[in-house]
Amino acid sequence: MIKRTIVIESPCVLRIKHKQLVIEREEEVVGTVPVEDIGLLLIENTQVLYSHHALISVIENNGAVVLAGIDHNPVGLILPLESNTLQSERFRVQINASVPTLKRLWQQIIQSKIRNQSRLLNNIGITDKRLPILAQKVKSGDPENIEAQASRHYWLLLFGRNFRRDRFLGCPNNYLNYGYIILRAATARSLVGSGLLPTLGIHHHNRYNAYCLADDMMEPYRAFVDKAVYELLKQYGKNDDITKEMKTKLLQVLESEVDMNGIKYPLMSALHQSTASLYRCLSGIQKEIEFPTLWEKSANTE
Repeated sequence: MIKRTIVIESPCVLRIKHKQLVIEREEEVVGTVPVEDIGLLLIENTQVLYSHHALISVIENNGAVVLAGIDHNPVGLILPLESNTLQSERFRVQINASVPTLKRLWQQIIQSKIRNQSRLLNNIGITDKRLPILAQKVKSGDPENIEAQASRHYWLLLFGRNFRRDRFLGCPNNYLNYGYIILRAATARSLVGSGLLPTLGIHHHNRYNAYCLADDMMEPYRAFVDKAVYELLKQYGKNDDITKEMKTKLLQVLESEVDMNGIKYPLMSALHQSTASLYRCLSGIQKEIEFPTLWEKSANTE
């Protein structure tokens, strides 16, 4: 089943009736959604009222709840504690993974990230030969920090020499921030669904970061957000505020089609395949994590 992303932007009341999430405004039902269909519930308005039963029902059906602050930017994430029947066994596999295994997996993650960055540049008409070469140079654990070298080169070509990726700087950093936060939440949800602990990372180990593994696993997926942001800049230009239409386009990234081993999947489904394959790598069943690639732009594409 393809899970849906539900965004609540206006003041309303959320409750559960007959396994449906009921949305009420001024004591009138304005919408219902089967709770089992919800993959991500994003509550953006601080005047939304919801019952405890509503949140619990979404979480019990393996959905994630993202809460936004006064500025409408996501500030909190609620995930299921138990969404996989083999969770404790998988936690042990994750905790006992060897350092060489983790370094090898980080190498794969960075190589996949750089290759998707290269594909995005190609898709928007920028011919670049350096990124594919850098991807090949990534060693186990990326000791030479090829990731940073590739990122500097990539951002220069994608957004120009005046752009610097810093979440506290101006547009398009605000577009990227919003898209990455949504992607991070979806990644964390997929990890929990695969019985893995989002806190225990492969490379990221910040003691104050509860989602280190999500930050690791989302790296190859960032280019899909970058593509959406590039298109937003072309359509709307630079804006300090993100409009409803812009947010909708960024949220649609989760439903966009990606290439997973030559087969089309919605990005959220691909995320689950990636996190499931990560467990198989940690347990020694397979050697490589499965990641999607950006579709190559065909000669007939305008």
